[in-house]
Amino acid sequence: MPDTSFEDKVRDAIANPQNMGEMEDADAVGTVGSADCGDMLRMFLKFGERDGERVIDRASFQSFGCQTAIAVASMATEMLRGKSLDEAQHLSADEMSADLGALPPMKVHCGQMVEGALRSALDAGAQEGDRAEAGADNLAASLSPGGAVAGKIKIVPRTDNTETP
Repeated sequence: MPDTSFEDKVRDAIANPQNMGEMEDADAVGTVGSADCGDMLRMFLKFGERDGERVIDRASFQSFGCQTAIAVASMATEMLRGKSLDEAQHLSADEMSADLGALPPMKVHCGQMVEGALRSALDAGAQEGDRAEAGADNLAASLSPGGAVAGKIKIVPRTDNTETP
């Protein structure tokens, strides 16, 4: 009988992450970060059409984050394939991380980051035209002074010059 603990599922997802990396031809991009832990996540969406309805053809992600954030993002990008924009808009962090099991309380923000990046990308994708981006030009630039708001997470970079242990 295979061991299906949370840690083993995260380890498996990290060993073989799906859809990780920038998508050059993305139609929409959303970026979020967590000031609490310094994690950042960017989600890329490519749209197609099915029966006259706009659907997500592909999704990918970039992450500066912990293993749980990468695992949830990997699973979410697989789950998004073929979903209408309305279906994707209604996905919760809990639904996107369900295959991992209940996230430990200190890791709930990982699912919320993925949800925030998805919502940010969907909002950007609602704008027709060239590649729509919510957030900065690249993931690292998203830590711009003043912070940015995406979903329920606000990016607030540290302004002091003290080092953290």
